[in-house]
Amino acid sequence: MRKIIVFAFVLFIGIFTSKAQVTFSPGLRAGLSLSTISETHADYKPDFYVGGFGEINLSKRYALQPEINYIRQGSNNVARNFFDPNTQTERVVYQDLQISYLSIGLINKLKFGQGFQVQFGPALDVLLDDNLAFRKTNNDLAFVTGVAYKIPSGLGFEIRFKKGLYDILDSDYYYNNSNNNDYFFSDYNSNVNFQIGVTYSFDVK
Repeated sequence: MRKIIVFAFVLFIGIFTSKAQVTFSPGLRAGLSLSTISETHADYKPDFYVGGFGEINLSKRYALQPEINYIRQGSNNVARNFFDPNTQTERVVYQDLQISYLSIGLINKLKFGQGFQVQFGPALDVLLDDNLAFRKTNNDLAFVTGVAYKIPSGLGFEIRFKKGLYDILDSDYYYNNSNNNDYFFSDYNSNVNFQIGVTYSFDVK
């Protein structure tokens, strides 16, 4: 997957640099991260994200933005029912699940009007830390989409939605203590993340 992303990046650069005046603007982004894990029936976890990017303006209306971010995700008040061998009883605990990723994205930016942008693209999330009792995978692939508005000074405002594609949580260990033994979660538990924040692009001559 990493090779495909790199190849696509090089291909885009090759096509557009031959036909347009390319400019480059590095920048920073940070803001509020609101996350949950799908099908857990739990609360959203408020946290933060911070990162850097390089906006490659390939035309007046299109830019390609590689970026790297540190983002804290997870879900609050996740119910876990389990059998305690020490007391020989069923117990229920509520946990705040924390997952930290280094997220590497390749964002397409379509520009309209005087600063309005539509953003979309893939991201590779590399696991840095978590407190999950059991997980199915360390890393994640995600799709990112959102809108942004950038003013001439370089300051911008953005809202994004990021949806993980992998099943990250082993729901066999988070089950409903009921007579029919149905699992509390479904078998597909993926990252769901909203980002609300600001960006700043540096003017590079």
